[in-house]
Amino acid sequence: MIAIFLFSVAFCAYTLFGYPLLLGLLARRRARPVRKAAWPATVSVILPVYNGERWIAAKLESILALNYPRELMEILVVSDGSTDATGRIVGGFTDRAKIEFLAVPKGGKAAALNAALAIAGGEILFFTDVRQQLHPDSLANLIACFADPQVGVASGELVIRDGAGLEEASVGLYWKYEMWIRKQLSSLDSVMGATGCIYAMRRELASPLPAGALNDDMYLPLCAFFRGLRVILDEAALAFDCPTPLASEFRRKVRTLAGVYQIVGFFPALLGPRNRMWIHFFSHKLARLLMPWAMIAAAAASFGLPAPWRAWAIGAQAAACVLALLDACLPARFPLKRLTSPIRTFAVLMTASLCAVAIFFVPPRLLWRETRVSGEPGKYQDPGS
Repeated sequence: MIAIFLFSVAFCAYTLFGYPLLLGLLARRRARPVRKAAWPATVSVILPVYNGERWIAAKLESILALNYPRELMEILVVSDGSTDATGRIVGGFTDRAKIEFLAVPKGGKAAALNAALAIAGGEILFFTDVRQQLHPDSLANLIACFADPQVGVASGELVIRDGAGLEEASVGLYWKYEMWIRKQLSSLDSVMGATGCIYAMRRELASPLPAGALNDDMYLPLCAFFRGLRVILDEAALAFDCPTPLASEFRRKVRTLAGVYQIVGFFPALLGPRNRMWIHFFSHKLARLLMPWAMIAAAAASFGLPAPWRAWAIGAQAAACVLALLDACLPARFPLKRLTSPIRTFAVLMTASLCAVAIFFVPPRLLWRETRVSGEPGKYQDPGS
């Protein structure tokens, strides 16, 4: 029991703290800079949407405000069986730019993206989602990355605006932690995926997505990665989103983590020598799926520890559970929430990792849920202004 407890705790400590520390050291010593330069590439902007009438007008304004030559851009808006006014709103923009609206039967995001891939004519494909606003220089910065022939995919950085409460702030803190890891991976070689709402790739590297694919932002970048090219993150290419309530973030994480299981099935080479970054894929992706199981093993093994360690271990885990449960009952501005909100956020994310095994038991489409945010669409605003 002692060995199980120590191994489980050590595994969790490595995943949360040890690996990021090791990664930071490696990235500092072996950094591979990207040779950016202006490059007048033709671009197909691909925007899948389902019932996006709340966001679509602001999103198209954001795209049209990009500092990139309009004559080099085509905008493909793919409606995945929308039943609202999305199509009518898009129609109001067609006289301002080269915008094509594709209405396809409801089939999921992968099917919508495949419909756009079939007709996209740009040298570079730029993928974005309907809700997030784009910095005017974001596309130009991504395209400049492709002047480096080693770059196959260039991803931008998603900035989460400040939330109204500590719950949303805790979700945002997790995202900052995740983005830091991605930046180190990019500096070292490649990120094992892209930021779904803002990434670009060379057209010749894109392959049709398998039916029901949950993580297009992993599948498409890995098509480039396994052809020997880099998947990088450019900090100068920014998108902005509203904060996400914890309940909505839970559903999103269940889907994206389930998608990691799915990706291993699509790319079994991730687990073998063909993956030049296999240790990073394990430590960044697979270890997070395994961590809640390690925590369960540690909790069970705690009862077999000798005194007084048994009481300390059980007490610490019980206290964390109580604080996580208490957070849901505390008023929004109660001082203790500075402690309880991060603990509850961590507990919810671990629960999402456990629930991700649902991919083995239910059709992938059942894992898609609308991501609800606390904010309204609007024009791009520099957060520093």
